[in-house]
Amino acid sequence: MDFISTSLLSSPPLPTKEDNNGNVLFDPCTLGNAAKIPAQFIWPEDDRVPSDEYLDAPVVDLGPFLSGDAAGVCRAVEAAREACIEYGLFQVVNHGVDPALSRGALTCVEEFFGLPLEERMRAHQRTGSLWGYSGAHAERFADKLPWKACLSFGSDGSIVDFLGSTMGKGFEPMGAVYERYCEAMKEAALTIMELLGISLRVGRDYFKEFFEDMGYIMRCNYYPRCPEPELTQGTGPHCDPVAVTLLQQEEVEGLQVFTKGSWKVVRPVPHALVVNIGDTFMALSNGMYKSCLHRAVVNRHDDRRSLTFFVCPRGDKVVRPPEELLARDGGWRNYPDFTWSEMVEFTQRRHRVNGVTLPCFFEHLLSTSSDQTTP
Repeated sequence: MDFISTSLLSSPPLPTKEDNNGNVLFDPCTLGNAAKIPAQFIWPEDDRVPSDEYLDAPVVDLGPFLSGDAAGVCRAVEAAREACIEYGLFQVVNHGVDPALSRGALTCVEEFFGLPLEERMRAHQRTGSLWGYSGAHAERFADKLPWKACLSFGSDGSIVDFLGSTMGKGFEPMGAVYERYCEAMKEAALTIMELLGISLRVGRDYFKEFFEDMGYIMRCNYYPRCPEPELTQGTGPHCDPVAVTLLQQEEVEGLQVFTKGSWKVVRPVPHALVVNIGDTFMALSNGMYKSCLHRAVVNRHDDRRSLTFFVCPRGDKVVRPPEELLARDGGWRNYPDFTWSEMVEFTQRRHRVNGVTLPCFFEHLLSTSSDQTTP
């Protein structure tokens, strides 16, 4: 367990700042011109094996799917099914999100991370919260820090109000852009849930209805150029604990997927969203669809920005596979029931998300259940 120990993070002359709780926050954005990176950003060799291979993942056209073209629906469903079984990832185009809105949201990312650290820190992420600015997640971890900064929002409040109250009234228009983007992404997510429902042969409406009252986390990611990119990670290898992740990339490469024994680059496709299956949907599919092991790498010359929209169930909703799907599996259950609130508590307080979060989570659930039933 590598939750933060501030004594490990206080050696000068690293540029640091403390939040209101006394946690030291790194600002990786200021380190791009340094000769070497701080030791806390260096990752184990096994996590940073380089790759120049590209993933031949399908690009699914949702235009015919949205218009009701039968042949187009079949093509989209088959491509998504094969990709979810093999990689846990595919890309979608003609998904209904206005490209101008996506560009506007990415421009806001550039504007926010172009601010001085002192201004960004007004929106710093408080301990135990999913909202706000974080430099390298240093408020949570002491080593293997990612070479990134991010700004996160949840579905349990107003982004306009949050930015207005923390950053000032002048940032409310930025919050309005992010709110419009989240609404558009919710619609895109429900369309993708329809696609996944058909692909698993449980009906077009099953997962759409399950996620109609979805929660979400929106994260604006900034990966600054790095003087020693071969030593660090933008985001370390992990599977997302959520149901589905929708990623908006820029043209700078960085996303990589581990498949068939090696890391492969996911090439950015103009106006496409990357659809990434997470642990929660893997459980919902009873293991039929694969949770995607992925990472983000950085480079020496270019900054990289992205927008991540994490889709999760309502906190108290029970996650279990559809009965129709279980019947086809002979009633066999690969995973116990859980709620998203239980998963959040586990990943925020007990476990740093990695490639084995799901089995670790279920081991925790079973041990907790045993403790409660032991006389």
